[in-house]
Amino acid sequence: MKFSNGYWMTREGYQLLSPYEIHDVRTGLDSITVYATHRHLENRGNTLNEPLMTMEFSSPLPDVIRVKLYHHKGKPRKGPSSFDLLPSGNVPVVIDNNDEFVSLTSGDTTVTLTKQHPVKITYTYKDRKLTGSGSRSTAYVKADDGNHHFREQLSLSVGETVYGLGERFTPFVKNGQVVDIWNEDGGTASEQAYKNVPFYITNRGYGVFVNHPELVSFEVGSEIVSKTQFSVQGESLEYFLIGGETLKDVLRNYTSLTGKPALPPAWSYGLWLTTSFTTNYDEATVTSFVEGMAERDLPLAVFHFDCFWMKEYEWCNFEWDERVFPDPVGMLQRLKAKGLKICVWINPYIAQRSALFDEGMEKGYLLKKTDGSVWQWDLWQYGMGIVDFTNPAACEWFKDKLGALLDMGVDSFKTDFGERIPTDVVYYDGSDPQQMHNYYTQLYNKVVFELLEEKRGKGEAALFARSATAGGQQFPVHWGGDCEATYESMAESLRGGLSLGLSGFGYWSHDIGGFEQSSPPDLYKRWVQFGLLSSHSRLHGSTSYRVPWLYDEEAVDVLRFFTKLKIRLMPYLFGKSVESSNIGIPLMRAMVLEFGNDPTCEYVDRQYMLGDSLLVAPIFNPEGESSYYLPHGTWTHFLTGEKVQGGVWRKECYDYFSLPLYARENSLIPVGAEENRPDYDYSDGVTLHLFELQDGATASAVVTSIKGETELTVTATRAGQKIIVDAAGQATNWSILLRGTGSVTSAANGRTNAHEQGMLISPAAEQAPIVITL
Repeated sequence: MKFSNGYWMTREGYQLLSPYEIHDVRTGLDSITVYATHRHLENRGNTLNEPLMTMEFSSPLPDVIRVKLYHHKGKPRKGPSSFDLLPSGNVPVVIDNNDEFVSLTSGDTTVTLTKQHPVKITYTYKDRKLTGSGSRSTAYVKADDGNHHFREQLSLSVGETVYGLGERFTPFVKNGQVVDIWNEDGGTASEQAYKNVPFYITNRGYGVFVNHPELVSFEVGSEIVSKTQFSVQGESLEYFLIGGETLKDVLRNYTSLTGKPALPPAWSYGLWLTTSFTTNYDEATVTSFVEGMAERDLPLAVFHFDCFWMKEYEWCNFEWDERVFPDPVGMLQRLKAKGLKICVWINPYIAQRSALFDEGMEKGYLLKKTDGSVWQWDLWQYGMGIVDFTNPAACEWFKDKLGALLDMGVDSFKTDFGERIPTDVVYYDGSDPQQMHNYYTQLYNKVVFELLEEKRGKGEAALFARSATAGGQQFPVHWGGDCEATYESMAESLRGGLSLGLSGFGYWSHDIGGFEQSSPPDLYKRWVQFGLLSSHSRLHGSTSYRVPWLYDEEAVDVLRFFTKLKIRLMPYLFGKSVESSNIGIPLMRAMVLEFGNDPTCEYVDRQYMLGDSLLVAPIFNPEGESSYYLPHGTWTHFLTGEKVQGGVWRKECYDYFSLPLYARENSLIPVGAEENRPDYDYSDGVTLHLFELQDGATASAVVTSIKGETELTVTATRAGQKIIVDAAGQATNWSILLRGTGSVTSAANGRTNAHEQGMLISPAAEQAPIVITL
């Protein structure tokens, strides 16, 4: 929201009151409170009829500065007044209050306020300036219409780039954009977003989290081009300035505040196949798809039933449509006997024709209008109401309906929608509808995720969620919503996923082949490559099926090749997922997250790192041309073994069975022995691929069980012409494969075998290090 009229003037109808002079500072053991006037006080008379701004600074976590700005604090904010942040203990801070400035330091991050006028606020990490606000930047905005606002403007340095703000399909670098944090069902081709998160991170090494669930308006270098502005309506503003040594550290600190991504179950990484949306299907159709996949040696992990598993006009009644599924219990048993997990589509809306509508209306489980009647409309479903998740009884009612499906054999839920939440409603607990609009999805997905944990156990819960806000990363997995079957939409989907990853979310998927329309075979095969090298992989569409043989026989072969490749990579992917959940970083990583010192990576948005060792560059054109960037170092193509020196852009053509998939130097990537299911014993027969270990460098890998427990830790250290490989753990059936490191002359305590990609070495003695001489 813009309040300026050019640089010098204020827009008509607004008055800006900014802190000009510090009148008083009060320090506590762990906080400082600053009272600032809006003009210079020349005498005592100036203290009359004048407002003050109250500014509070504290720290909930090391390297996190909490900022609370007030005008009038007597008007209570209805819930949810803020996001549900994780509890923190006492954080030691250092406070310095002298004649020139007052400062608070938490960890290595400091906020400093100058005492000369005008007041200047500066944030630093160690000796590095992060950002700050100066004259006229912080402001209480009085409006003639009574809708007052608070705003902050934080400086942008030359060359500073801004990322995040949720899953946004607009340009990856957010500079120059106006971003309203307001969940909408706008598809992937618009500025609207399903997953709005009031958090951004910059290449300067800090993040800013605005702790307001309601509409937050961001002007990212778009109103004042050297500042990022954020504003909210009301009498106060709260935000957190988050520092760190690297962007990964900033995300670690942010997710320590808002929640770490839960670790998805191992089975969820396999291939998902759906009925698609408006297609006609019954048990025979589903069975033909499942058997068709098996006959063609296409490993399938999850089958998903989309909306029409329930009767039309009755979404949601959570009952199988007996006209096409007369024996749902038996059907689910038959599918699960084939080794499949089952997912069904749901949303939080109850259509008037659903048998649950009257029950929900009678018991007060649905959102109401101000006159006490149930809020309804006909968009999406005729006469639909919306479940009120602020009512504990409604939550249990909703869980009970879903619980019956879990007892029947369902394993997961696609929690669709949750964005079209009205603001002309009354909540059971009195919540403010404006503040609940974005926050509603948090309650919705939390209820379903908690039910899955209760019924299936921790580590076995997996959603396929479309909407989210800050903290939603705790309830994975999320997918990108309604994309079109075009290369442009494929690229915008990737931009959305990379932005979401830089907003604290660990796991993300998309509709392989595009949701709207039907893709040509070429696009389908290219999207299969991208989809199977994403954290989660689902074939899904709107009006047509997505089984590969409907495209061409080569599509079958491409899907088989990349599905099995992903399954073999599961020891690596799942190990990195454990790391992602512990730290709070995404599995699919924007290049800038791994290569923060490489300025080229700051704008790269058509490729990504899968974990920290594999670079993936999907192909976005029918010619098979790929233009991608390799950072400095030696890179090895994972499929062909070709070695390339980085620090360059490359342009090449690829067939459907390859794409730029490169291993970083000094990487140790565990590759499994299984290729038919994603949840297997990763340490049994695992081969650790060692890539271009440099002199003096150490590479390491951790192989876990499917529960995330460490089974094997292997390190390789190079000193001159010797590589020392050591291992710890119970697993003994493992090998190390040297790829591109040089020919081996001997391997003490290791059995050597020739391999098409290098020298394969297995330990000859338990717990004895292998000494490899090159």
